[in-house]
Amino acid sequence: MKKHILLIAMLMITAAATYAQQMDHMQHMQKDTTPKKLMKHDHMQMEGMQHDTNKHNMNMMTSQFSLDLPMNRDGSGTSWVPDETPMYMYMIYGKKWMHMIHGSFFARYNKQDLFNKGSRGGSQFDAPNWLMYMAQRKVGKNGLFSVNTMFSFDPFLVGAGGYPLLYQTGESYKGHKLVDRQHPHDLFSELSVAYTQRVAKNTDISLSVGYPGEPALGPPAFMHRISAMNNPDAPLSHHYADATHITFGTATLGFRYKNVKLEGSAFTGREPDEFRYNFDKPKFDSYSMRLSVNPSKEWALQVSHGWLKSPEEAEPHDNVKRFTASAIHTKTLGSDSYVATTLVYGQNNHHGKTQPSILLENSFQLNKTAIYSRYEYVVKDATELDMVALYPTDPNFKINALTLGVNRILTTYKQTNLTIGTQATLNASPSALKPLYGNAPVGFEVYLRITPAMMKMGGKPKMNKIMDM
Repeated sequence: MKKHILLIAMLMITAAATYAQQMDHMQHMQKDTTPKKLMKHDHMQMEGMQHDTNKHNMNMMTSQFSLDLPMNRDGSGTSWVPDETPMYMYMIYGKKWMHMIHGSFFARYNKQDLFNKGSRGGSQFDAPNWLMYMAQRKVGKNGLFSVNTMFSFDPFLVGAGGYPLLYQTGESYKGHKLVDRQHPHDLFSELSVAYTQRVAKNTDISLSVGYPGEPALGPPAFMHRISAMNNPDAPLSHHYADATHITFGTATLGFRYKNVKLEGSAFTGREPDEFRYNFDKPKFDSYSMRLSVNPSKEWALQVSHGWLKSPEEAEPHDNVKRFTASAIHTKTLGSDSYVATTLVYGQNNHHGKTQPSILLENSFQLNKTAIYSRYEYVVKDATELDMVALYPTDPNFKINALTLGVNRILTTYKQTNLTIGTQATLNASPSALKPLYGNAPVGFEVYLRITPAMMKMGGKPKMNKIMDM
């Protein structure tokens, strides 16, 4: 496993470096082909062309779902984040197409229950990761077509049984519920296309279809929230709010007027199965609605409701009504500093119970150093924790967890960050579960992370290429 993690890390660094070297080589060739002596008129002409090219590039940086909105607003799926959200990605500009590459790779050691206070902890060397490729182009004067793909090598670098995470639940493996472990994400996490038509000033209609894709339900998925990007762990409330980000079969119709968007989705309710390399059968047996409002460039609000048919393979007759509401705030403090905060309420109503969850996470990026936190309150019962044999009355358990972490960018090479970090999670165990988990088990992690560097929106765009496409 360690060899695989190091190999993938080396490949990612090499790929980024090779790409950047190619860009440098092309720019050098362009300089070499320029006559050594230019007239003043030629200088002015070249400067004008460069200005037009940069202006063309910046004008192309619109949302994938609206010609009138900035790209910074795009979250996961068709969700919104604040317009002040910084972007960590590589961008390649063409005459007709704009291409984007985004991703994150953690190489880490993870030990849950650091002081061995209970019997439910575990430890593991692994590498949670994901990679996105996106492309978009205008169609005529008012049309916009986009392609979104997302891949994860979790099945190889995390394992089919996922990674240790105390009190986590959701999905199954080898016929048993995954408890105290976070499931790996599928190799094919998103393959979707979307078309948006501007029908009037500040008014769009869009259609997005994915196999897999993400319906209009919940806030942006945790790995796509800037407030959560430093934390390699999924939230304990993942299956209460944003777990439908990998859905094998989804269609979303959206209507936007100015900074308000109403969406409806039909999708497959069943979570992905344990075979992480295949394509599950699309059923389109579930539905959701979401209202998104961005009252200012620093805020993104949403409320949504979903009707999920048989989401869990281990409980095929259990349907779920899911309600979510969230508020995301991002404030830019400088060219490479910001503070981002997300508050999420998620609620599942199933097998005769309503189970709420609350998540509050924050990330403060100050130049190369980030300080981040996550607090969660989740209500899970014995059925959810697969403990009905121990607790036949199926009681509810109130779970609290607080994570604090810090990391620092060690180096930035060819628009790619190498970051080192550590974090600890304090879990407050319910009284009835202390014999199994201990009073307050502590999770500890240390990691190296590889990501694209933050894009600088002023001046000449980095890591770009003008292509005849």
